[in-house]
Amino acid sequence: MKRFAAALLFLAATPLAAQQSARGPIVAWSYTVEPGDTFAAIAQRWGVDMADLGAANGIPSPYVIRIGQVLRRPATKVEPLAHPAPQPSAPPVAKPAPRPAPLPRPVPPPRPPLAPRETDAPRMQWPTEGAIVSRFGDRVSGIPSNGIDLAALYGTKVRAAAAGTVIYAGKEPERFGQLILIDHGGGFVTAYAYLGTMTVKEGQTVTARERIALVGKSGEVKRPTVHFELRRNNVPRNPELYLPARL
Repeated sequence: MKRFAAALLFLAATPLAAQQSARGPIVAWSYTVEPGDTFAAIAQRWGVDMADLGAANGIPSPYVIRIGQVLRRPATKVEPLAHPAPQPSAPPVAKPAPRPAPLPRPVPPPRPPLAPRETDAPRMQWPTEGAIVSRFGDRVSGIPSNGIDLAALYGTKVRAAAAGTVIYAGKEPERFGQLILIDHGGGFVTAYAYLGTMTVKEGQTVTARERIALVGKSGEVKRPTVHFELRRNNVPRNPELYLPARL
């Protein structure tokens, strides 16, 4: 017991100069205490602080060690990197505001393809005088038109486009107001809408260009207009393909 105490005292009291002259630096990560070693000398040979070496091995100050004790080198501290001082940046150059791109022009909705004129279709005549204000496929009240619209004067005659039989003469309450339908045979039917006074009745046979009504204003229109349609087997046809050319 006295020898162990003497050894501890020797390790703590051996002069550091004598230790340095006897041994070089320690390169291993662990070290076994030998006779003549002091805690300070071991820390110096490892190149670490005594406080770090003591903390790594659980040895408090005054750092008493004994022969044969295994010490572990503390982890090397990473020196903080020196960051260059930020250089003052040049003031940002104001860029001109980009010019707004021109808005694209709205593309008109495509018109439905035109079916060829059937060779067995009846010879048609214009139902009334007046300019065409909407054509087949144009949107009227947001809905593609199944016919054409003719602007006309109040009281102008509306005539049958071809000979046939009146199958309807009455009021269509949703859009077309006063409405006449004429059956021409072969599945062909013409329609006349937005009418004023009607002058024919259902079941009546009419000849081509016979008066069937007078131009007026009924249904959804705001001015005197005649809406004219041609259908075959209830499939709309473009009336302009069946009507004679206007001079």
